[in-house]
Amino acid sequence: MLDGLDPEQREVALALTGPVCVLAGAGTGKTRAITHRIAYGVRSGRLQPASVLAVTFTNRAAGEMRGRLRQLGAGGVQARTFHAAALRQLQFFWPKAVGGDLPRLLERKIQLVADAAARCRVRLDRNELRDVTGEIEWAKVTQTVPADYPAVVAKSLRDAPRDPAEISQIYAMYEQLKRDRSVIDFEDVLLLTVGILQDRHDIADQIRSQYQHFVVDEYQDVSPLQQRLLDLWLGDRDNLCVVGDASQTIYSFTGATPDHLLNFRTRHPGATMVKLVRDYRSTPQVVHLANGLLSQARGRAADHRLELISQRDPGPEPVYTEYADEPTEAEGTARRIRDLIAAGVPAGEIAVLYRINAQSEVYEQALADAGVPYQLRGAERFFERQEVREAGIALRGAARAGGNDSLLDDAEDLPAQVRAVLSTKGWSTRPPAGSGAVRDRWESLAALVRLAEDFARAKRGATLSDLVAELDERAAAQHAPTVQGVTLASLHAAKGLEWDAVFLVGLTEGMLPITYAKTDEQVEEERRLLYVGVTRARLHLTLSWALARSPGGRASRRPSRFLKGLRPGSGSLGTVASGGAGSFGRGSGTAGRRKPRGPALCRVCGTTLTEAGAMKLMRCEDCPSDMDEGLYERLREWRTEQARELGQPGYCVFTDKTLMAIAERIPTTGGELSMISGVGARKLDRFGADVLAICAGEDSGAGDDED
Repeated sequence: MLDGLDPEQREVALALTGPVCVLAGAGTGKTRAITHRIAYGVRSGRLQPASVLAVTFTNRAAGEMRGRLRQLGAGGVQARTFHAAALRQLQFFWPKAVGGDLPRLLERKIQLVADAAARCRVRLDRNELRDVTGEIEWAKVTQTVPADYPAVVAKSLRDAPRDPAEISQIYAMYEQLKRDRSVIDFEDVLLLTVGILQDRHDIADQIRSQYQHFVVDEYQDVSPLQQRLLDLWLGDRDNLCVVGDASQTIYSFTGATPDHLLNFRTRHPGATMVKLVRDYRSTPQVVHLANGLLSQARGRAADHRLELISQRDPGPEPVYTEYADEPTEAEGTARRIRDLIAAGVPAGEIAVLYRINAQSEVYEQALADAGVPYQLRGAERFFERQEVREAGIALRGAARAGGNDSLLDDAEDLPAQVRAVLSTKGWSTRPPAGSGAVRDRWESLAALVRLAEDFARAKRGATLSDLVAELDERAAAQHAPTVQGVTLASLHAAKGLEWDAVFLVGLTEGMLPITYAKTDEQVEEERRLLYVGVTRARLHLTLSWALARSPGGRASRRPSRFLKGLRPGSGSLGTVASGGAGSFGRGSGTAGRRKPRGPALCRVCGTTLTEAGAMKLMRCEDCPSDMDEGLYERLREWRTEQARELGQPGYCVFTDKTLMAIAERIPTTGGELSMISGVGARKLDRFGADVLAICAGEDSGAGDDED
């Protein structure tokens, strides 16, 4: 059971008693460590399977944990989400604690929120309705009652989507409508379980007598309400193992906080602390970039960051690509993906990740035009697709028929049986040409075939009935197999996943960090979101951005500030991608503001400059620009006004290249301005004050009488 674990994973597996805190970086094998810990305890007789409760945050993660535990001989261990575990307890104890039947669980609360808003005479459009629903969820997991909501929002500096007093009113009406209609929502499942355990000590004792050992995965995502439930499950015991990484806290908008992870040793002074930093997922190049990204982070989570050490062979350098506009970025990404597939990378091992779901459309179109299959993560659930439901019915019928099904006469093993059954539903050995509904249907059925192959390898002698039972369990947990297409997903939806090749797209200011990230804490969470995206890549990593939204649009966008110091030529950390410089030349070069002595060198790539325009900018014409587009436009407007008053062409004030150089370097003093080629003593004396005022964001006073 301990064979194959590295020294730190082995330390986790052997720490079976007392509080244990595992700080596990991305790709360091945390699931392997904790499942082997549980299985080792069970197989050695030190843990009873029924006494262990492992909780995590997604049905997919819980399903994966159950599958691994079964393979390790610890199938009796409960591995569930917080909500699933609480709902099971609530359903069992409700008749005893309250009496009668448990109220109906409301799977989608948005319609009830709409009814509550209507009762309050507040009109909400669809987007506002979604946002207000999210606010109600946040309030409940942070244990904020309607009357306290406005004050809590003000104290937390949270940006409410509507007037907090209005949301408080809608929230209160929503709670009233739930009571009137005898329904509960998912947050109520936790709240009611907490209430019962607090009020009924006999029920709390009964649960504690059953569950004596707890494991919590992704502990950095625990909300105050989930922590309260965990405390009640534990009672006065300390047989708790938590696993998390503060640098992957990206769900604070749902109430998640890394404080419980970071304060674990304070709450449990004698806790065993183990750090997992050996990264088995990503190449040294990807890991180096990820470490460099976090090295610039600030705040409490950053103070506890883990420096990852790649255990893989070297791979290609991350590629940085700047595009003129978004469609060009999408088309360029699709071409690179097509090349990777042609080189042997499976489509299912490639992902395009973006900040918001609205960015997906242009990539869907580009991939479709390029003939590349794709799947949208977070779209229709796999097991709810019509073709998957029909396939399940057919497999279930064949399993019941057993040897009497003529379809299975020539099928020697489970995968062959599944292929035979699904061939009647549209599956074939060769995928249909092109994309569209026919291809989507085939991809779903092909995913079921691959699942059967994986299941047969994991469970020798498995029958069709065994597979049907597995499918039913996965459907209940929404633990879908991977469809063989390029994954399109938001960075939030990509958490916990990994691919051979990852394309991080749309990395511009205003998108990452997102415009509404105002506070330092919010901006740092955006940095962690990019970190999560970077660490999804095993081998190939491409980071890109577009200077304009549409073709011919003004190139006013700038690369994300998080890339400064990472991409070659963008600052002091420009050599982080050691050896190569992605798509941007040979290295970081020099970035001084002084006039060079001897040969003029490009401040981005270090090449000797010979062209006058390049020497004025102190960079090659095709090297990336970090120009402030807004400042450049303001300088051009000022120049037009000056030229009109002087009765001279604009270039007599300053040339376009000189204005570009000013907008790139943004001087703050006359000395810095004078170092820019094209700004001589006469022009410095005549125009320097105006230019420095514009650079500082002040009114230049253009148009005043200079005589």
